[in-house]
Amino acid sequence: MTTKVAIVTGASSGIGEETAKRLAGLGYTVYAAARRVDRMWGLVGGRPAQPHLTASGIRPVRLDVTDDDALAAFVKEVVAESGRVDVLVNNAGYGSYGSLEDVPMAEARRQFDVNVFGLARLTQLVVPHMREQRSGYVVNISSIGGKFYEPLGAWYHATKFAVEGLSDSLRLELAPFGVHVVVVEPGAIRTEWAGIAARNLREQSAGTAYADQAARVGAVLARADDPRLTSPPTVVADAVARAVQARRPRIRYVVGRGARPLLLARRLLPDRAFDRLVTTAYRVAGR
Repeated sequence: MTTKVAIVTGASSGIGEETAKRLAGLGYTVYAAARRVDRMWGLVGGRPAQPHLTASGIRPVRLDVTDDDALAAFVKEVVAESGRVDVLVNNAGYGSYGSLEDVPMAEARRQFDVNVFGLARLTQLVVPHMREQRSGYVVNISSIGGKFYEPLGAWYHATKFAVEGLSDSLRLELAPFGVHVVVVEPGAIRTEWAGIAARNLREQSAGTAYADQAARVGAVLARADDPRLTSPPTVVADAVARAVQARRPRIRYVVGRGARPLLLARRLLPDRAFDRLVTTAYRVAGR
């Protein structure tokens, strides 16, 4: 039987790292892609003499999802080596926080380049091979942040709302070819993501009219380090594993502590009532 092949982006830590390990445990050859390849040798028990050959089934690859030429070369190499791509997990992303007024447009564009356009371009490159196989799974790691909103999170939430809409249209386009499109919506997960987002938020907002809001929102983001309030990244990896083993996977997998209650509140509450819920949670002034 031909070994199945998976690509996982953002695999140097957190959700991507755990997902790579989980898929390798299921017997996939996993191309674990990230900008910081030096952080991935722990996935394979140390740097091998030939990086493309590892006993773990995981092949670390240096990749910047905003580099179009690198993406094209990467997919070409994967197909040349393995002859197929069965799973694509689009996990690479980050959170750029700050007021819409203060965040430079260059940073806003970078947020979309990483979180949306990089995801879309890699999908463009992989889908023709899945379509030819008449099988495959595209798993987009979104967020509950694709369904609700926070103060000072306009650009980040805009990217995740975009991933949700992109995935829904893509799902209908690829269904006739036997290719599944799945969205995973994590809640609060213990990774380095929140700490980095909180630190950048405070730096971005220092000395501005939004400094007080930034301190309060940053404090909420920093709670992602508290195991009593969050879930480990393995819950996301487990959801990806369930999806790619299902003949008819769910359209969305909501995972992580607090995710379901929050999305239920967003669905049931009128907008102004949800506004009050958010402003209360973040202790920012509302009208």
